[in-house]
Amino acid sequence: MGVFSKVHRFREAGEDANVNNVERFGTPAKSMFTTSKVFTLHRLIDITDENENVIYHSSTKFPSIRDKTDITDAQGNQVAHVERKIFTIHERHFVTMADGLSFEISNEVMHIVKDITNIVGLGWQLKGNVLGLNFELYDENGEVIAVISQKMFSIHDKYCIDIYKPEHEKAVVAILVTLQHMIRDRQAASGASGSSSSSN
Repeated sequence: MGVFSKVHRFREAGEDANVNNVERFGTPAKSMFTTSKVFTLHRLIDITDENENVIYHSSTKFPSIRDKTDITDAQGNQVAHVERKIFTIHERHFVTMADGLSFEISNEVMHIVKDITNIVGLGWQLKGNVLGLNFELYDENGEVIAVISQKMFSIHDKYCIDIYKPEHEKAVVAILVTLQHMIRDRQAASGASGSSSSSN
């Protein structure tokens, strides 16, 4: 458990920021938390504040080959639209923000332990340890925008997001929702390949 306690940085709403995050990056400007709703046809994700008020909501059309997802704020206003690009070697999703900003998230699948996910169009990078379920988002200057941590052993896919550049909050939410979809797709693909190989 010692390894995970060093790299694992998830916390619940109302708890203090992780000490390792504070030592490395300072106190976050804002923190948010996500919970995926399981056992629904639509993939639903709520993003809440420290007081567990829903501030963003994500919903995915089902069935959808392109994984079409809409992110709205608490008032129902469009924040972003996400679609998966199909027929590509790398996992790729396109994100279009309501203000017209658009970017592409491409996962370099050859990085087994240290994932590097490029955010084309912004010049940002998501770096993290897949095994530790922790990711950091950096801007084009290498400055931290947010630190994202997943709760281990949770069927609801809970995440904590510590934001250091609040002006990028909506883009961070869109990136996290997209990342959750990419991780879920990867898990589904590895599960399918594992079951097919075991049946041979």
